[in-house]
Amino acid sequence: MAVVRFHLVSTLSPKDVMGVLTDFGPGRPQAWPTIDAEHFTVHQLGDGWAEVTEGTAAAWERARYEWNPEGDKVTITTLDSKLFGAGGGWVFTMTPEGDGTRVDVELTRQPGTLKGKVLASLLPLAAPASLRKSFAVPLKAK
Repeated sequence: MAVVRFHLVSTLSPKDVMGVLTDFGPGRPQAWPTIDAEHFTVHQLGDGWAEVTEGTAAAWERARYEWNPEGDKVTITTLDSKLFGAGGGWVFTMTPEGDGTRVDVELTRQPGTLKGKVLASLLPLAAPASLRKSFAVPLKAK
């Protein structure tokens, strides 16, 4: 299993970061550079949870998001993925910092294919910088 940890600092409040992470409206593909409209489907949405498929033709995943609207954490469990299959996911933890929010991110991947195993071995090297960059705009990170 590959594990990647990094953080970024957002100019948004923790509540606003939570709002960006859990907004599954029709504008989500425009807000996130790693999601295209053709690979974005909200399967179910409840109070504090959602099941969605999102990504691109090259890398999509179906996941269950869970959060407490008054909390400081969003947990995303991968149900299926083009590259990695089920297992693993994301954890976003928000902590107030100055006028903004420190967002700690943990990504775990459970590769199920040879291609997934190769990609997972590269994640700790390449993922932090590229993920930080892809999250910078939607999360208004410095």
